[in-house]
Order: sequence, then C-alpha cells, then structure tokens
Amino acid sequence: MNKPVVTRFAPSPTGYLHIGGARTALFNWYFAKKMGGTFRLRVEDTDRARSTDDATAAILKGMSWLGLKADDEIIYQSQNAEAHVAAANALLEKGLAYKCYQTPDKVEALKTDAREQNRAFRSPCRDKDEDQDLPYAVRFRVPEGETTIHDHVQGDVTWQNENFDDLVLLRADGTPTYMLAVVVDDHDMGVTHVIRGDDHLINAGRQTQLYNALGWDVPEWAHVPLIHGPDGKKLSKRHGALGVHAYEGLGYLPAGLRNYLMKLGWSHGDTEVFLDEDELTQAFSLGGINSSPARLDFDKMGFINAQHMAATDEATLLSAALPFLEKTNEGPLSDAVKTRILTGMGSLSSRSKTLIELADQARYLMDIRPIEITGKAAKPLKREGAIDLLGALTQALKSSKEREWTSEALQALLTNFAEEREIGFGRVGQPVRAALTGGSPSPDLSLVLALLGEDEVIGRLDDAIATFSKT
Repeated sequence: MNKPVVTRFAPSPTGYLHIGGARTALFNWYFAKKMGGTFRLRVEDTDRARSTDDATAAILKGMSWLGLKADDEIIYQSQNAEAHVAAANALLEKGLAYKCYQTPDKVEALKTDAREQNRAFRSPCRDKDEDQDLPYAVRFRVPEGETTIHDHVQGDVTWQNENFDDLVLLRADGTPTYMLAVVVDDHDMGVTHVIRGDDHLINAGRQTQLYNALGWDVPEWAHVPLIHGPDGKKLSKRHGALGVHAYEGLGYLPAGLRNYLMKLGWSHGDTEVFLDEDELTQAFSLGGINSSPARLDFDKMGFINAQHMAATDEATLLSAALPFLEKTNEGPLSDAVKTRILTGMGSLSSRSKTLIELADQARYLMDIRPIEITGKAAKPLKREGAIDLLGALTQALKSSKEREWTSEALQALLTNFAEEREIGFGRVGQPVRAALTGGSPSPDLSLVLALLGEDEVIGRLDDAIATFSKT
C-alpha cells in the first residue's frame, strides 16, 4: 500500500478516556507523525442509547490534555448513516448480502440451535430470493473458504469462514450496525492503518471480508494487547485511577504520561526510558509493539514522570504545578512565595515524582507566619538549651553583615556556629529546621535558609523563640 499514511482513533462516547484508549490513540498519533501522515478522530456515536454529549466532551478533554490533536475536523459516525446504507444496498445488489425476514425471537432460537450443533448461524432466508412485505434486516453472506490477515503485531492470522455468522449489516429499522459502519467510515476517511486493541482481532477477519466484498483496499492491521493491572489480571477499576482525567488530578505531566504509555507494551531495542517528543516520533514503529499484554506499573510511571519534571523549564513547571500549590497553600500564592518556589524549583523537582509531591515539598516555602509547630516537629525546640541556641544563631545572622545570603555562605556560618560551641551540627540544625519548616519536607538546611530569604528566616526564628521560650 503506497498511499499516504492515515491513522484514526475511534472512541465510543460512553465514558471518560480510558488509559488503554489513550495508549491506542498515542500509538496511532505517533505512527502518523513518524510516517509524515495524518491522524484523524472519529466519534463512534451510533449507539444513541449509550452515547452522551458529556462523555464526548470528557474524551476530547482528555485528548486535549494529553496533547493529542486530530489533523482534521472530528467525524461523528452517526452523521454517515447514508453512506452505511448505500454500502449495504450495494452488497445486496451484488448478491453478497441478503434480506433476512426472521423475527428477533426466531433468530435467537436459530442461533441457540446453531451453537448446540457447533456451527455458525445461517438464516433460512439466505438461499431465498423472493421479496416479502415484512420487516427485514440485511445480512452479510459469509463467503466460503478462509480469511487471512497480516497483522503487524500478531503476525498472520487465519480463520475458517464457516465459523463466522452471517452478521447483520442493517437492522430491521434501517440503522447500520457497528461492523458495517466501521468499514465504510475507515474507507471514506482513507484510513491506511488500523491500530487498535487486540479485543478487535476477530473483527478484523469479519471486516476484511466486507472490504473484499465491497471491492475496497483492506487497511493494514496492528492489534495491540490490552493493558493488564499490576497483578497481571485484566485492567479494572480495582486497580486504581483508569481515566486520563484521574492521572491529571494525580499530578502527572502530559509529556510524562505520554512517554510512559508509549513504553507500556512497546520498545525499540534499547533500555531508554525517558524519550522526548522528537525521540518518540523517530523511534516508534509498529514492529516494536509487543505481542503480550503489558502490566501497569505505577512506580515506573512515577519514575518517568519525574524525569520529565526535571527536564521541564522552571517557569513552565511552576505554571503546571500552580493548582496543586494553591491547594496546599489553601489559597492563591503571593508573588514573594512564587518567587521562592521558582528559585527553588530545581531542588523541588529533583525530589518529586508528581506535581502533588512537588507541592508537598514546597510547603515550607508557602507557610504563612506564624508557623504552627506541633507534635514530633516541636520536639527539637523543647530540648534543653534549644531556644538559647536559636537566639544566638539569630543574632549571628543579624550581625553578620559581611556574608552573602547564599547556600554556601550560610552553610559555612552554620558549621562555624556549631564548631565555636563545640557541639554537633544536629544540635543546631534540628531546632532550626523545625522553626523554619514546621516539620514539612525540606532539602539541605542551608538551602532552606537561602530560599526563604533573610527576612523570612529571621522572622520565623523570632516566632519560634517567642513561642517556645514560654514552654
């Protein structure tokens, strides 16, 4: 097939964008980018009873957050009914489909009988040509022989046609079925490669028969194994957050989740984990997709996301983290706090796997005076002599006009302060850290002082001295 590559993602709008669907969309998207082709989006909304506008909006929102954008306008399958009906009628005219006048109850009885005899369903109307003044469905006349597909992931797969039911193309009310609609839409959209979950593998056999009957080119197939949970069982709600929206709420970056999902069931012969957009696009190939199911691994997801956080420029990371920071702060951040966080972003991101963890690491930079210091955090401040040491250190900080307010200079001051009093550094460091952070996670003490700034440090030390000198 020497046509320009066209891939598609075709979700049914019955819920949010599932993480498995997101990976399928990504495989289609990156393959189209790799081949200089086109990525298209089709909303399969023919099941009006289950399809909702809210679900469609949720899917589009999830794709937008992930950075997935179709190259053309979105196609809605329900708007293509005329083309679906025309294809069914064309098959009728060729004798490759037939009118089935059996009632639903009769069909069910015939199917039960066929199953009991271990054979595929064939309607009694299959070999009758007369028209009747009765409601009818249009059924595909399964050809004799066998059907083989060449799949980029599964290899060659062959079915005996005698095992396929004569499937319905048009229902008695004239509406098309999924199997017909997919073939017609993919053909009309110019789809050259169908990349989807391997739960559709048998559908590829049925759809290949329809393509051949209609005289259309059969697309190339790539059926991807489904994602399993960490326990190796089919992914379900018990395994945790399954929608893309949930991972956004858990503090993952779009680039981090994209990278993780692409590496979930695909490799390109190396041990690389972190891949940026250009690297993913250049490396991706259908041949690299594994034929066995991949397991969801939250540790690896966090590890990859941490790498993307570290690779993101600080201003962009601050913008992405702002909702989480404001939640931790229980309100908007002042410009002074934003400046502190931006200055310390390298330290914060290097110790965080998600934006939630980053916000927690930044808590000590956001606390508004006076800091509440209770429980275990207060113990160092209640030790004998701790408040006297804090008082002396505060005076040293106030009077040391010659030193710069940098991490290196402050570390030297703290070390000298402890040595002059012939005490271990912990005797000084523990109460100082408690006074400045209230027990919140924090990096090296000298960096804490440097990031908070002179006025904030002295203010917090004075607050702690005033509070704990009374206890």
